[in-house]
Amino acid sequence: MSKYTTRYASNPDSVKNYNTQELRDEFLIKNVLKKDELEWVYSHYDRFMTAGVMPINKSVALDTIDPLKASFFLERRELGIINIGGSGIITADGETYNLEHKEALYLGQGNKDVVFASTSSDNPAQFYLNSTPAHKKFPNKKIGTNDVEVIQLGAPETANARTLRKYIVNSVVDVCQLQMGMTTIKTGSSWNTMPAHVHDRRMEVYFYFEVPEDQAVCHFMGQPQETRHIWMANGEAVISPPWSIHSGSGTSSYSFIWGMAGENLDYGDMDVCKINELR
Repeated sequence: MSKYTTRYASNPDSVKNYNTQELRDEFLIKNVLKKDELEWVYSHYDRFMTAGVMPINKSVALDTIDPLKASFFLERRELGIINIGGSGIITADGETYNLEHKEALYLGQGNKDVVFASTSSDNPAQFYLNSTPAHKKFPNKKIGTNDVEVIQLGAPETANARTLRKYIVNSVVDVCQLQMGMTTIKTGSSWNTMPAHVHDRRMEVYFYFEVPEDQAVCHFMGQPQETRHIWMANGEAVISPPWSIHSGSGTSSYSFIWGMAGENLDYGDMDVCKINELR
């Protein structure tokens, strides 16, 4: 079985009293992309699972974990994968999918034997994975860079000019509840998802990458009138509860992958927080 750690749901009133380390221990996921192994973070928020793998010296199989009480990982789950590294290969029940840089793959419920590999160990694939419970089997589908929905958001004047790409959403691929996409902050801007918002009917996980080694992103969370912050480095992810805003500002341009789960598939279902009312 694969390695895993568990994160439990938190009461917002309790989070108000967390110190810096407690906040990081509860919501921050460090070193997401593991070499030659999968190590999951199993969140009790919508049973959302997060992991990453860099196959360098060997291929890596998608094994189940004990909390799932399943004979194979995707027995009652669906899986989204985005490759942010070199060329990679994913085999699912004998079907082979080649994923180039910033291409994605959706695997539906019922896939039993899934294996991750890199085309070259000198430039390994970097597979970022999100998984959610599934009630129905939908077909596997590769999503290339030309298949995504692209939206230009923000403006240089408000330091939030960014390009949003929808990869695994119901307008691109049939899914149960998983949604994944990628946002890139344009040079000269710093803010993502500003104005900030909450969406009570789904949770979210942010994975920050393309952050220069000597730079950082300050991720903001918490209730709109009781915000907190977590400083994050390249290759780290953060869990965002339904009651929390999820916005960040970087010391340079950067990208992040957002993954969502919950009871709706309407991307626009959110409650926007007025900037001048944030506290």
